[in-house]
Parts: sequence; C-alpha cells; structure tokens
Amino acid sequence: MAQGTTEAGVSRRGFLTRVGATGGAGAMFATMGALGLAPSAEAATRAPFEPPRASDFRLRGRAAAKVAVLGAGVAGLAAAYELGKAGYEVTVLEARKRVGGRNLTLRGGDRLAEAGGATQRVGFGKGTYLNAGPARIAQWMTTMDYCRELGVPLEVFTNSNADAYLFNESAGMAAPVRWRTAKADVYGYVSELLAKATDQGALDGRLTATDKERLLSFLSGFGAIGGKADGFAYKGTDGRRGYSVNPGAADTAGTVLGPVPSLSDVFAHGTGRYFSFEFGYSQAMLMFQPVGGMDAIPRALAEAVGHGRIRTGAAVTRITSLARGVRIEYERDGRARALDADFCVATLPPHVLARIPHNLGAGVQSALATPVPVATGKIGLEYRGRWWEDEERIYGGITNTDLDISTIWYPSHGYHGDRGLLVGYYNFGAAADAYAALDHAGRLRRALDQGAKIHGDRYRRNIAASASIAWKRQEHIEGGWISWPSRGAAYALLNRPQGNVYFAGDWLSHEIAWQHGSFESARKVVTELHQRVLRS
Repeated sequence: MAQGTTEAGVSRRGFLTRVGATGGAGAMFATMGALGLAPSAEAATRAPFEPPRASDFRLRGRAAAKVAVLGAGVAGLAAAYELGKAGYEVTVLEARKRVGGRNLTLRGGDRLAEAGGATQRVGFGKGTYLNAGPARIAQWMTTMDYCRELGVPLEVFTNSNADAYLFNESAGMAAPVRWRTAKADVYGYVSELLAKATDQGALDGRLTATDKERLLSFLSGFGAIGGKADGFAYKGTDGRRGYSVNPGAADTAGTVLGPVPSLSDVFAHGTGRYFSFEFGYSQAMLMFQPVGGMDAIPRALAEAVGHGRIRTGAAVTRITSLARGVRIEYERDGRARALDADFCVATLPPHVLARIPHNLGAGVQSALATPVPVATGKIGLEYRGRWWEDEERIYGGITNTDLDISTIWYPSHGYHGDRGLLVGYYNFGAAADAYAALDHAGRLRRALDQGAKIHGDRYRRNIAASASIAWKRQEHIEGGWISWPSRGAAYALLNRPQGNVYFAGDWLSHEIAWQHGSFESARKVVTELHQRVLRS
C-alpha cells in the first residue's frame, strides 16, 4: 500500500516519525490532526486532554480561527485560555463588571448588588473574606491541575471535623452533639445489632463459619463493642465518643463522655444520615482551597487570557449562527455593538441563554429551558475573636443541621488569629428562597437566632461585619447551579455544536456546581472546535 506523500515529497510515515522524535507524541498527534490522520473529534474527547498549540497551525501554514466566548466564568475563561495557546483570536464578553461568574470572593470594600434589593457594602477587615460561591476542591479534580499550571497556591480545606456538631431539632434533639460522639454511637449500635444477628445465625444463608468469625472481628473494632460473653454490647467506654475531661499527665486518665443514649434515641435523632457525606467522591478529605480566596483561580485565568481580550459590562442581546461564522450582538456602555467571529462558545447559564434571541432553532430553545436553576445562599459572619477555637476547640470543618441554615462552616485558615469568619448558613432550595426574600439585616438576625441553637448566646456577640448573598438575585446568573430533570435528549443536544455555536459549563457535565465540571466541559468543547478547525 502506498504511504502517501507530503507536498515536499517526503513520506507521511517518515515525516511523522521525525516529528515524534523531536516533539514527542503530543506534537505527532497534532500533526496527524493537521494532515487529517488523527482520530475523529468524538474519539478525541475520550482521550486525555491535549491542549491546542500554535504548531498545529504552523504545520498547515495557516492562521487560527476567531472565537467569541460568552461569559467570563470558569468555563468561559478556561475555554479562552486553552484556545489562546494555539493562537486563536478570542474575545470574551461578560455582562457583569468582573470576571469569575459564580466564583466570587467578597472582601472589605466590595459592593454586592442584588436584583430587586439593596446593594451591600462589605465591611470585612483586612485579610477576611467570604467565598460566596465555590469554596472547596477535591484533590482528584481538574481544578487542581489548573491551580498548579497557573501558580495558584493551595492550602487544606477541612471538610470534615470530628469536633464539629450535628443537630436535628425536628427529631427532638435537645442539644447538638459532636460529630465524633454521634458517629461512635451510630457505628456502635449498628455493630452490636449486626454482631448479634450474625451470632444467632440470621446470616447463615450468606456466611460461612469463617466469614462469620471475620465479620465479628471486624465489628468488634468498627463499633467498639464487647465480645460474645458481653452480648456484643456497645457501651461507649473506649473514648471514641469523646471526654468530659481530656486525658492528661500523671493520674489524669481522662473522663469518658457519658452517659450513652439508648439505641432507640440514637436512631430517632437521625444523625447517621450525615455520615454518607464523608464517603461522597466529591466530598472526601483531603480537600483544598486557594490561599486568600477562591477567586484566585479566575483572576489567574484572566491574567493568562489577557485582560485586553475580556470585555466586561457587555450584555449579549442576540446570537446569530451564519453560514460562515457567527454574529454576537451586545450592549456595552449604553451602546449597541456587534462582534463577528468564526465560532462562538456560549457558557452563560442555560436559563439566561434561553432569554437571548437566537436563530438556533426551537429544539435548542426548548433544551435551554429544560434545566431548572437551584436557589442557594450564604452569609459570612466576621467575629472579633475566634471563640469556636478558644472555647469549643473547633478548628475548621462543618456543622450539619436540619435548621434552615443547613450548615455552619468554620474557617480552615488563620488559626489563632485575632479575627475570623464563619459561614453562618449555606442553604439550598426552600430555605435559600426564604432567606433570599429578606434584606441583609433580616438574614443576619435569622441566621444568628438559628446558629445560637448550636453555640448559645456567644454566637450573637462580637460580630464585626457580615455579608450575605442570594444567588437567585444575582443579575445575569440567577441561581447557584442548575438541575436537569434527566440527562436526556436536551442534555445531549446542547453537548453538540449547533451550527457554529458551542455550549459549555458545569451544567453540561456530570459534576454540576463544581469548577471541575466547568473545566472539563470547556476542555471538551475546545478539543471538538479545534479538531473541526484543523479539518476545515
């Protein structure tokens, strides 16, 4: 079979061999793409991400395409950043006055406007901040790779802390219980019941004699239960529940926390439902956060893209896919403007995109209107002292409740400092809607009243400043994230290019509400668009 030749008369195989020897596999793959020998775009999306590079075009003796990116959130900035590596002429249009989208960090001096509400002036002290949007990164996520590549320093985010609290008021709990205590009791009683059932032969149909012996040995350590002579009883005497007097020197052996609640009370309180949180693939420790605030990520991306390529305050008013290219109409500084490009990558929230006129068809319009925005909100409480560390020995982590605040987060940085900020609520759905209906002062009062059920009156004292956000009231965003009724035809349609328009964002991934989803979706679209350009 003939090998085929390049224009210079060199065999393709020989040419690719030389490229691979000098530039490595990545360069050879890019060259194969330029020659039309690379796998299809569909196959490429399943391979490890290979960023576009300028050599992809130099090898063809041509220039890169012009791309309009709609939205300067993480997905939009990531798409612009990766396309820029290959020399694409990229222009990013962002309706808000800042980059980052839902990646928002509030600091002292910031102003936060809300649709239909007043503008808050954030009064936090120097060094204090609230990650109003994303606040944690799992170590497996692509977000970590971008932090490394862009030089964003990281520190550990304490997602789970044995000394934080659990509290289910609706279940009749009179007071919050430490996470470690609740966990010891739930695991202890579950182990006792399973050990008794195993010993009494209830599982003989599933277990051999050796299996039973091994299971009982496991349960002994897992639940800290007694042996067969003791009826496999859970008594909570090994210190796992905690101590009322901690172990110390000489004769201070410590006083084990007691008394142990009954099995019925432990299960009635429902604290066990929170432990699955630790096993979630996206929530398991270790987790991380950028030093100084999560917005370090979009700031680094914007710097890498080039601020001259990003137009803030530019609200898109129409999207038109043409036979050759796209036209994006937008308003900026009170003037109607237009941007012509070869392609468009639209990363705005789907419910926002659904209100922008376009010529992409009724199917696209219906698909954009399918996902539902999810309400969520946060409040940051800056205190003139870190009493949760000094008085309650809580260093980072999260308290979970069934109150309308849902959670309280303790800071994972600045330990033993003069001040600190708690996230007084991070809630969702109906609870977030209820807080969104209040002004900031009302949210603050309600959050303090609820938090005092966990920490007592100290929770209301010595507050230096506070700031809250209701994401449904953030213009051009209007929700914390979206929820798909199902990832069916609408999801599939928007994951394909519509004419010369591509869609990207966490909402087109399997990690919705995580920056990882935005990065992965952006990479997918960049790969598909780049392969299309190389084939054209």
